[in-house]
Order: sequence, then C-alpha cells, then structure tokens
Amino acid sequence: MRLHQAGRVFRRKLFAEAVGTFFLVFAGTGAIVINDLSHGAVSHVGISLTFGLVVLSMIYSLGSVSGCHLNPAVTLGFFLARRFPGREVAGYAASQCLGAVLASIVLRLMFPEHPTLGATVPAGTDIQSFILEFILTLMLMFVVLSVATGAKEESQLAGVAIGSMIALEALFAGPISGASMNPARSLAPAFVTGQLLPIWIYIAAPLLGAITAVGLYGSLHTDQPRDLKLDES
Repeated sequence: MRLHQAGRVFRRKLFAEAVGTFFLVFAGTGAIVINDLSHGAVSHVGISLTFGLVVLSMIYSLGSVSGCHLNPAVTLGFFLARRFPGREVAGYAASQCLGAVLASIVLRLMFPEHPTLGATVPAGTDIQSFILEFILTLMLMFVVLSVATGAKEESQLAGVAIGSMIALEALFAGPISGASMNPARSLAPAFVTGQLLPIWIYIAAPLLGAITAVGLYGSLHTDQPRDLKLDES
C-alpha cells in the first residue's frame, strides 16, 4: 500500500513537471512566434517578461506538487546539492522534455508558416552563446538554490526572485544566445523544426552552469543539506 501511494505521488510530480514545462514553452516561445508574425508587437521586453512571468506563475501553481523545476539543469542542480533523490532525476527530465515538445507541436499546428518556433540559435559565435548560457544558468541556479528547497519554496517571494532573474537574463542576453538556460526549452522547438545543429550549446552549457552553481553555492553557504523527505514521499 505504501509503495503504491509513493508511485502515485511520483506520477503526480511527473505530470506536474510536464504540464508546467508545457506552459513555459507554449507561452515563452509562443511570444517569440507571435512577435515575429506581428512585426514586433510583443517586443523583446515583452518576450523576456513572458518567460519570467510564466515561470513565476508556475512556481506558485506547482511548487508544492513537484518543486516546479521545469528544467533538466535545475533538476540536476538540486540532485547534486543533495536536495533531490537521484532515482527521480531521469523521470523529471523526461517529463520536462515531453511537456516542452508537446508545446512546440501545438505551436507548429497553430503557426505552420513559422520557420523556427522560437528555437534558440546563436546570433554571434558559438563560443559567445556557450559562455552566455553557462553563466546565465550559473546565476539562475545560484538564485534557485538560495530561495527554494526543491519541493516547497523557502519564501513566499521565491517565485518573484526566480522569475525576475529569468526575465533579467532574457532582457540582456536574449539577443545573442536566446537566453535559454534550459535544455528542454531549447530541445523542443529544435526537434520539431529539425534545426538540431546548435543544440549542443543549449544542452551542455546549462548543465555545466548548474553544476558550477552548486559548487559556488556550497562555498558561500555553510548550511547543511536539506531533508529529502518532502521529495521522497
């Protein structure tokens, strides 16, 4: 009975991650698509705010269910910080990628004429985008570790801090790298449109950034690893 209940809770977490990542990619890349088709009506600022606001909203909607990672790099970071059980990492990452791909498929059906569906492609050199994505994810993961536990937010303002960081990074770095910070967000439109050539940047750099953020956080904070019981229920 206990094992059955644990499996049901885990499935609910996976569903929450898929739903949250679907909303993230649908709103965020949808803003890019609509901005292109409306000749700039949304604007770069509007796109940046859309990404930040949808993440903020999902944290308050789903944070108590799954922790609202919505990002394989964040899930990896929580695991390395010993705030998330290793046996759930693959399931979370798969659910996040599935939700993201479904969002891009819906956008493809809605806007078949759009060539990229908001895919992240370097505007400068590959190394510029790689360094940007690495540092952006490091910054984001550092903030996430500072304000959230992985299952329930430490502060009622956690969503504001995380959403604001995402909007800030998109505002200044978006024109060069796309400010993805999220392998699932980048993989989905690239997969649906077949533009997979630069995808290695948006997988490797965020993962490395998240790993580095865990080390940086650990060097600056002396708190003990958080109890995993919330994630293991």
